[in-house]
Amino acid sequence: MSLLFAEYGIHTHYYDPSKKNIEALQSHAKESKHEDKITYHDDHKSLCEALEDGDKPKVFIIDALEPYLKPGDIIMDASNEHWKATERRQARLEPKGIHYIGMGVSGGYQSARHGPSISPGGSKEALDKVFPFLQKIASKDKKGQPCVAKLGPGGCGHYVKMIHNGIEHGMMTALCEAWAIMNIGLGMDYEEIGTVFEKWNGDKERPLRDNFLIDIGADICRTKDEKGNYVLANVRDKVVQDVDNSEGTGTWSVQEGTRLHVPDPTIAVSHLFRVASADAARRLTVSKALNGKGVKPARIEGVDKDKFLEDLYNAVYASFLMCFIQGLHVLSKANEENDWKLDFADVLQLWRNGCIIQSDGIADLLETVYRSREHDNDDLLGHQTIAGELAKTYPSLKRVEAELDYFGAHMFDLKTAEPGKPVTGKHHFEWKPARGILETDD
Repeated sequence: MSLLFAEYGIHTHYYDPSKKNIEALQSHAKESKHEDKITYHDDHKSLCEALEDGDKPKVFIIDALEPYLKPGDIIMDASNEHWKATERRQARLEPKGIHYIGMGVSGGYQSARHGPSISPGGSKEALDKVFPFLQKIASKDKKGQPCVAKLGPGGCGHYVKMIHNGIEHGMMTALCEAWAIMNIGLGMDYEEIGTVFEKWNGDKERPLRDNFLIDIGADICRTKDEKGNYVLANVRDKVVQDVDNSEGTGTWSVQEGTRLHVPDPTIAVSHLFRVASADAARRLTVSKALNGKGVKPARIEGVDKDKFLEDLYNAVYASFLMCFIQGLHVLSKANEENDWKLDFADVLQLWRNGCIIQSDGIADLLETVYRSREHDNDDLLGHQTIAGELAKTYPSLKRVEAELDYFGAHMFDLKTAEPGKPVTGKHHFEWKPARGILETDD
């Protein structure tokens, strides 16, 4: 994000305890010719002193910064922090006149470089001060509107980002299942699946249009390494972020659904699948113990491929839509509990671009519902528009389920390596470089 700020002419002063991060940022700054806009400080005191002039936001660790902060200063926490921790810090600093904004930033390092979706929550005074700045750096939707909003007080910004990630995990699981059905069930190769994803994402008249996960899914299916091999073919099905606690938002989303008594089965089950995937070595031990007697996926025979792919499209759409609805139901309960007074149309605007769950067709549908008089934030399924959409997908869901019943139930590791323990993988493939706002693929 420092590089993004620099591209907008915002001089960024930073401190980082990691030598590796410092070297990486300075190298990228030099390559992009923004060295004059990015300044490193080797301690918090000099960092704060450098920011004393003007109304520039001050970011970093409270304990280290607090001795140098003054009334009116603003801290923006852009990490994936727990919303309750955010509210504790706000309560700690508020009596001293120091503002603390819990600010979810969506889209991964790609969007952080080009323009992310931003969900800030905090005092009205602080949000009013930083909002023009956030509007400038935020991702823009197809109408040029920034994907940021002054959401409300307390920890609502980090809560919204947490729900975003819960929805994201559900959507990724559904899409992975669709991929497996095409690859294993229908015997389709990577290029064919990439073409299907491209078609799904590109049809502007259908509900899965302009969907970020489907879009990058097409790229991932087609990407080859320097030896001409498909990168995806050697990526092990192992996700460890939830288990090694490097990323807690998925766990927190499921916990919140349970705490608030909101059924979110698609999100919850997806999270459990991720947790189960983490210990690949244990899964291999179970597989060996079954000695070939476990359920194995088989080919789907005797079906009209085109008709089945249409059913699969509808099944994925229904799953994606349910992920959104379940996540928004959890958010609605938390909103009532904390009196945040969220505008759910604003929440949808955050997710129009620059984030992982961008899905314009679904966002259009939900915005229509939220702007209608008869909607109930706690019961979106009871709205005729949504009920009608799901009813249209039900026959396809049942047909896909019948076929499956017939034939069987952020870093990565390589299949060519040992499955290992549930720890972060050692490999990363640069599917698409993180580019700045002025850079192109040429």
